[in-house]
Amino acid sequence: MKIRHVVAGVFKPVEDVELTTTPPEEGFYWIDADVDDLALLQPLFSLHDLAVEDCLTEEEQRPKIETYDNHYFIVVNSIRYDDEEIFLRALNIFLGRHYIITVTKQKINELRAVKPILWEQEVSEPDRFLYFLIDLVVDNYFIVGDRIEVKIEKLEEDILMHTKRSHLNEIIGLRSEILWLKKVLGPQKEVINILNKKDLRLIDDQLQKYFSDIYENAVKISENFDTFRELIGNLREAYQAAIANRANEIMRVFTAITTIFIPLTLITGIYGMNFEHMPEIHWKYGYYVVLGVMIVLGAGMFYLFRKRDWI
Repeated sequence: MKIRHVVAGVFKPVEDVELTTTPPEEGFYWIDADVDDLALLQPLFSLHDLAVEDCLTEEEQRPKIETYDNHYFIVVNSIRYDDEEIFLRALNIFLGRHYIITVTKQKINELRAVKPILWEQEVSEPDRFLYFLIDLVVDNYFIVGDRIEVKIEKLEEDILMHTKRSHLNEIIGLRSEILWLKKVLGPQKEVINILNKKDLRLIDDQLQKYFSDIYENAVKISENFDTFRELIGNLREAYQAAIANRANEIMRVFTAITTIFIPLTLITGIYGMNFEHMPEIHWKYGYYVVLGVMIVLGAGMFYLFRKRDWI
């Protein structure tokens, strides 16, 4: 657990957590904790039992905001895209009048990235800290969305150039991830909308208007993922069309080869008959002439099919 006294964006470490229960003369306290620290923090700040229980649960948390007498409990999902896989990590936030507590189970990049912003903006209020933190969380969805779009474009190019059966697994996996993210984005968008419109006494009225900009970004992200879902549908159709075209190409080649060998098979069939009296059967050069005719006939048909792009 790390405790900081934040004044005008400047951090000052605090050793004794009990000091944070009293409002400072200026600034606020930021307590960056993990779930194990809640046993100590809950009685100090009178954190609600249900909120603490949500932090401790192993189940995936749904984004939400809950208001209690002396604090708010907010859950948002941070997004990461590592090694072609998408991860969502719950960021639990307790917002009080003179403090903000962030509780996480894994490392979240936004908590590190928000520090220079607090210093640059000279932040001295916990609600402004909340604003910049959620703004970073939402902006990261744009970054992940851009990477997904690039992956879709590359996958489309690969399908059109060199279709493989593994592409279908990639399409199905990417579609599942997009649908999963779309399901998460709905509640998260509503949380931001509440921060934008609902009368919340722990958030300054002037600052509350700025959440509308974050809400607009959340709406854009949701629309982008709707577009991605449609693009994935197009990819699947392109894959099926490419597989069908590939099968047609193979069948066309096999048909052309079969057509070439039909007259050759006819010739060999005729001269393979076991009749004693056949006009050319005792001719000295008969074998070479027939073989030559077969070669010329086969080569001529191959040239004709090649010229018409049938092979």
